[in-house]
Amino acid sequence: MVPDQNSVTRRRLLTAGAAVSAATIAGCIGGDGNETDGVEQFHFTQEQSREEQFDPVVSNDAYSFQVIQLVFDGLYEYGEDLELQPKLATGEPTVERDGTRYIFELVEGATFHNGDEVTASDVAHSFTAPVEEETENASTYDMIESTEVVDDYQLQVDLGDEPYGPFELATMGVTVVPESVRTDDREEFNRNPVGSGPFEFSELQENEYVEIQRHDDYWDDLEPNLQQVRFVAHDDEAGRVSDIRSGDTDAIAGIPNDDWDVLEGEDNVNLHSTESPTFMYMAFNCNEGPTATPEVRRAIAHSFSMQDFIESNAGNVTSPMYSPIPPVVNEVWEFPEDEYQELLPEYDPDEAESLLDEHAPDDFSPTIITPEGIRAQLAERIATRLDEIGYGADVQVLDFATLVDTYTSGSADDYQMYLLGWTGGPDPDYYLYPLFHESQAGVNQGHYYEGSDGFHDDIAAGRNSADQEERYDLYEPVIREIVEELPALPAFTQDNTMASRDYVQGLQAHPEVTRNPTLVADYTNVSME
Repeated sequence: MVPDQNSVTRRRLLTAGAAVSAATIAGCIGGDGNETDGVEQFHFTQEQSREEQFDPVVSNDAYSFQVIQLVFDGLYEYGEDLELQPKLATGEPTVERDGTRYIFELVEGATFHNGDEVTASDVAHSFTAPVEEETENASTYDMIESTEVVDDYQLQVDLGDEPYGPFELATMGVTVVPESVRTDDREEFNRNPVGSGPFEFSELQENEYVEIQRHDDYWDDLEPNLQQVRFVAHDDEAGRVSDIRSGDTDAIAGIPNDDWDVLEGEDNVNLHSTESPTFMYMAFNCNEGPTATPEVRRAIAHSFSMQDFIESNAGNVTSPMYSPIPPVVNEVWEFPEDEYQELLPEYDPDEAESLLDEHAPDDFSPTIITPEGIRAQLAERIATRLDEIGYGADVQVLDFATLVDTYTSGSADDYQMYLLGWTGGPDPDYYLYPLFHESQAGVNQGHYYEGSDGFHDDIAAGRNSADQEERYDLYEPVIREIVEELPALPAFTQDNTMASRDYVQGLQAHPEVTRNPTLVADYTNVSME
């Protein structure tokens, strides 16, 4: 659920182009001279609005997690790519009992911002709370059967009778929270979190900005160059571009496709880009209504050209997708993308009209719900092409909160199609289980796809195996069925893009959207010079 992503140790709804009206950042001066109480601030303009949930146990929003990842440390964290490295752990875990038991050793002396030491009890709580509290992140951790605190610096995690394939790739990268502080007042913790990261929470003005400041007693050797950081959400693409060009912000995320060439030629502006593990898609209501019929779904896919849309609207910042597995993930797994591309319906308005005439009601005019931005443009393109063959569509551009409440209903009165995005990590499970397994209907998906015999069983079996070849054999038919039956039509994968003023040093785009901006790490330390 951005999705934005993403990735990652949990699912991330990407709302690229979404929604909630954020306050403008007029008056925010960048590194050329903005100071608060004599301290220079780094201003980062986010691509989209946040849910304003900063408790990692609860948060399932990529843009809130861009703040969280600087305030909290993980047991393991991504380095420059999508490979986990020890952070609060001393090294790799000891694996026992045929891959179903993990024993973690914690570094000694790591402390939260309130001075409390990070202990195995805190890590155990971070692993188990998402399931116990029935959060949207439960599926990331529900394979854990039990945890045992051996001592303050050693934790045993048992997975039950079966291994879990993505555990070492993602799950053990859990973001660690202080159990006692969090459980004392969860609502307060969600708005004023206490972590163990290089920055501490400073101020939240909802729907305006979040400020964090350098934690001078950070337990790790890393010391951020930046003293204060302000995150401001700015949904308006033109506004973000104007702000970076004028120097009213130090860096922005999400460079609009049409402005790439403009910013590339701009003096005093640097561009940063990398391919990301994102899956942008249009899902069909398979629960009820005309789109529960596969022929109707195929007709809509025939009615427009996804390739033409991408080339004309997003060629600088996206790449086409032909399955729910992003290309950067497919590079590792080598699913037959060329075959999937051939299976997807090509642009054929005559076939689209014929299928709709036969299988859809005469007055068929589907409702498409979407966030703002590139996917709203895609929705309008589909509506235009359907209108050309005598049907049309009602496009509703919704804010993030309304979109989430609406798409999970599965009601044909609410929609027939919705456009969203997902970000994950280097494993097919991140995309197949939350977005297509029946257990996640109404949680992270609104298409309610019943699937063929064995469809859901194979998705579940894939996550309960540590053998990559076995998992490939389970996942490949699932992916093929999704491409053929189209509960969700693959659209494109987005690049993670940023632009910064030239006095910003050390900024680079990370493939996982929630790691942007990485302000301090073993491989970089952002500064303003």
